[in-house]
Amino acid sequence: MLRFLIALVLMVMPLTASAQSHEILIDGDHGKLSAIMQTPDTQKNYPLVIICHGFTGNKDSLLLTSLADELEAAGIASIRFDFNGHGKSEGNFQDMTVLNEIADAKKVYDYVSKIHAVKSISIAGHSQGGVVASMVAGELGAKKIKAVVLMAPAAVLRDDAIRGNLFGVHFDSSNPPEYVEIFDGHKVGRNYILTAQALPIYETAEKFTGATLVIHGTGDIIVPYTYGLSYKKIYQRGEIRLLTGVDHNFTGEESNVAKIAANFILTEPIINSIRR
Repeated sequence: MLRFLIALVLMVMPLTASAQSHEILIDGDHGKLSAIMQTPDTQKNYPLVIICHGFTGNKDSLLLTSLADELEAAGIASIRFDFNGHGKSEGNFQDMTVLNEIADAKKVYDYVSKIHAVKSISIAGHSQGGVVASMVAGELGAKKIKAVVLMAPAAVLRDDAIRGNLFGVHFDSSNPPEYVEIFDGHKVGRNYILTAQALPIYETAEKFTGATLVIHGTGDIIVPYTYGLSYKKIYQRGEIRLLTGVDHNFTGEESNVAKIAANFILTEPIINSIRR
């Protein structure tokens, strides 16, 4: 009878991982942002990492969930969220720009900076989310952001907008149309293109003086790894890991990339980072 009761309790109890994760809504730049907070259950205070997905992506990609799990295993909390117009967040994809994604990420920062248990905040991003992460860190500075991890950061987006080429779809860059329709029916708005053409990516990113790691695959044909090398050159404390032959989404290497990123954040000491 006792064994039966124990088995019954185990069946109805949530798994540890799900008990440590919960969905939240945060006010973003273009409506509510859907986010997932994942925390280590054995610690009252912990570092936290804001995780930013890429263009047309979402918070539940294998790369990002792998990173969140690795961070949790290392005693680090994370919050991953869908940008406006993506995933479960509000907003229209056609209205999305890098600038309003930066505003979204700052709203997430404001949210987690008020959580008493959070003792430091770092930021990580993949592809366009890497550009966002780098610019947010540059604007907030090393007193607010402990460390930065950029995974295949898509600084090429500025050059693509200037050249008038989005994922093989060509347009007049001097007079962009109302929208450019790319894969899966996604419509990239004119404002996105005009904003991207003048985006001060490296100029903003280089203001961050804290520790930064760039991870890039040499087989990336969407964002050539030379853009990752350019990021490393602008940072005072920049490191880079090139993964031979690996593609833009780190296909098959998600777990490895997550381990590299989590270990970097775990071993980077808190120097000037503050919660608010």
